[in-house]
Amino acid sequence: MSRYPLVTAAVAAAALTACGGGGDGSLLPDLRPVTGATLSGNCADLKTTISYPNTTITDAKEVAAGTLKVAGTDVPAHCQVTGRMFPRTSAVDGKSYAIGFEMRMPLNWNGRFFYQANGGTDGSVVTATGAVNGGGALTNALQKGFAVISSDAGHSGGGADFGIDPQARLDYGYQAVGKLTPMAKAAIQTAYKKGPERSYIGGCSNGGRHTMVAASRYADQYDGFLVGDPGFRLPLAATANVKGYQTYLSLASTPGNASTGFTAAERTTVSNAVLAKCDALDGAADGLVQDQAACQAAFSLQRDVPTCTGARDGSCLTADQKTKIADLFAGATNSSGTRFYSSWPYDSGFGTNGWSFWKFTVPAILDSGAIAFIWEVPPENPATFNGPAFAASANIDTILAKINATNATYTESAMSFMTPPNASDLGTLRSRGGKMLVYHGTSDPIFSSDDTQNWYKGLAGNGGGSFARYYPVPGMNHCSGGPATDQFDMLTPLVLWVEAGVAPEGIVAGARGAGNAAGANADVPSSWAPNRTRPLCPWPKVARYKGSGSLEVAENFSCQ
Repeated sequence: MSRYPLVTAAVAAAALTACGGGGDGSLLPDLRPVTGATLSGNCADLKTTISYPNTTITDAKEVAAGTLKVAGTDVPAHCQVTGRMFPRTSAVDGKSYAIGFEMRMPLNWNGRFFYQANGGTDGSVVTATGAVNGGGALTNALQKGFAVISSDAGHSGGGADFGIDPQARLDYGYQAVGKLTPMAKAAIQTAYKKGPERSYIGGCSNGGRHTMVAASRYADQYDGFLVGDPGFRLPLAATANVKGYQTYLSLASTPGNASTGFTAAERTTVSNAVLAKCDALDGAADGLVQDQAACQAAFSLQRDVPTCTGARDGSCLTADQKTKIADLFAGATNSSGTRFYSSWPYDSGFGTNGWSFWKFTVPAILDSGAIAFIWEVPPENPATFNGPAFAASANIDTILAKINATNATYTESAMSFMTPPNASDLGTLRSRGGKMLVYHGTSDPIFSSDDTQNWYKGLAGNGGGSFARYYPVPGMNHCSGGPATDQFDMLTPLVLWVEAGVAPEGIVAGARGAGNAAGANADVPSSWAPNRTRPLCPWPKVARYKGSGSLEVAENFSCQ
């Protein structure tokens, strides 16, 4: 069982006067308790009884309880349905495409639907369990009784060359969600003889982007949106990462090895300097920077990190490193000095392998291909393209122009199909009583938490505080890891907010030290208790020490 129990019907019934959301697209608040159902008939029969336009069901089979587990706990028995939508052959690249999916529908269903928005460049139908957390899941939506769908977003395989096909670009950007959602609800209606009473969508990274796009484009289809470390301006973030990669190459002590431009020892030195300046600003010297705003004002890379007077040895930065790295943290710029992506906060999680992977490896193997084939108009030539060479030498101004371009074949630019329209004005979501929870690691190396915070400030100016909360996760890298309490359940408080009108405040998160049921996080400092807990606080509140009691226990901190 999860230590974060799902909202009960009794709690929901007691909150009928609060505001909520309706699963049928109604603009009226709907706080009726959700009622579940059992699967109608045999699972195998769904292969022939589910019928929806442009959809082929390829299989339906029952999965016994315990076949899937989460943190050692059995996932209940469910029906796994697989299929494909809109199969076609591209007139541009001659390849076959379809939107592949699987749905997992509990034999004993709780009446709710969860769309699992997957990460990266998609391309595979991963197990539809529905993540609810940062790192180390203790539960998931399927275990809680949700019907869950997962998809490949319209293409198969992990490469980026699907972007040569213009329709595959659009499916990946936003249209797969729009096509799959009504089909999934119809399949649920067939399976249980009733549709979902509440619908949720969530994911981290590109899954967070999918969810934010859905909040703009498909707010009438979902009641709750769970957004993790969102790459909601993914083409710009990837371009900024390439700019950073080129900068680190210019600083490299080993030519061609970007990681030697800012070594693990140097990154740990910077992280420790941040802690020395900022750790106690929240009232406790505990290895976590809770008060980010105060920290950014207090810390100076130039002043607070030693400048090398001799050879680089990891304990200092050269003057050139300080200048160039500070420029990157201020936000990537084009050749004229105009910033095109967000600033980054100084934090405690830069010394990890997770941070270095995204900064020094991903630009050459992932960002380069995504820019070249999915987002540029026209795309690069796959026959001659070299990802590492592109990342090392591509002209940033040219990339920026091409991700904003269109032509007769590619009629939507990357900045149109990849980003949420009017991201800070979610009027439809608000008017129908929908709710959104957003979390972001403050040491995320690929999507800046400053970017998410700035988006939330804009949303708050349009009434976002009434239906959305943003939770920074101190020290956490991209979606998990880092010296952080990265184990939490955001779905339970989202359900409580949607269905019972209970707005969340502090959400308890745990560290994943040795012995954790879901697996240990190697970045947890040995000085921490392995089961340390902290409240994650809705921005701009900060978790502050109450002044007494163990530093390892969330109850001794409050959101202020």
